[in-house]
Amino acid sequence: MTEQRRLSHGIDLGTLEGFAEHAAENPEAVRLGLGASATYEGTAAHSLAKVDSYELGGDTISRDTREYTIPYGAWKEVLDAGGWVGGTDRLEPVEAALSALAACINVGITINAAANGVDLDHLRTRVRTDFDPAVLFGLAELKEADSVFENLTAEVEIDGEDLDRDLIDEWARRAPVYTFVSLAQDVEMTIETPAEVAGDD
Repeated sequence: MTEQRRLSHGIDLGTLEGFAEHAAENPEAVRLGLGASATYEGTAAHSLAKVDSYELGGDTISRDTREYTIPYGAWKEVLDAGGWVGGTDRLEPVEAALSALAACINVGITINAAANGVDLDHLRTRVRTDFDPAVLFGLAELKEADSVFENLTAEVEIDGEDLDRDLIDEWARRAPVYTFVSLAQDVEMTIETPAEVAGDD
C-alpha cells in the first residue's frame, strides 16, 4: 500500500524532512546565488528591474517563466512637488523592500510552522517605517545615513491553536530578508565607466 503523503501549509512533510537532512549533510548543495539588475529609463527615479536566473548548488537555473520585470519609480504627489513632468505612480523601491520583508517574515513563520506541525488559520504581517529623504536629496551628509529610517516595525497578526508567541517571534526572525535588513551587510560596490580616451601626445 502506498504511503499517504503528510501535507501541511502546502508542503509534503516527508519531502521537507528529506530536504532538511540533505541540506544539513551537504550545505554547499543548497547554497543559493541570487541577483537582480535595474536599468535606468531616462527619467530620474525610474528604472526597470529584472530578476531571472539564479544559482543552486553551483548550477545556474534559468527559464523564461522566471523573467520577472518591475517598473520602479516613486509617488506621484512627491514627483509633482519635486518638478517631475508628467509624474505617475510607480512602485517605490523602499516600498518593495518593505513588502519583501513582510512576505519573508510570513515565509519564516509558515515553513517552520509546517516543520513543527503547527496549523495556522490566519497570518498577516504589516511592516512600516518613517523615511527621511534628506540624504537622498543631498540635504544631509552621507555620514547621516543611519538616520534615514526610523521606527521600523513589523506587526504579525496570527491565529491558530496552541500558538507560542516566543516561537512565532523566533520563526519570524529566521526570515532571510529580516536578516538582510536588520544585520549589518557589507556591499562591495564597483563602478564601471568607459575607458578614458588617451590624450594627444
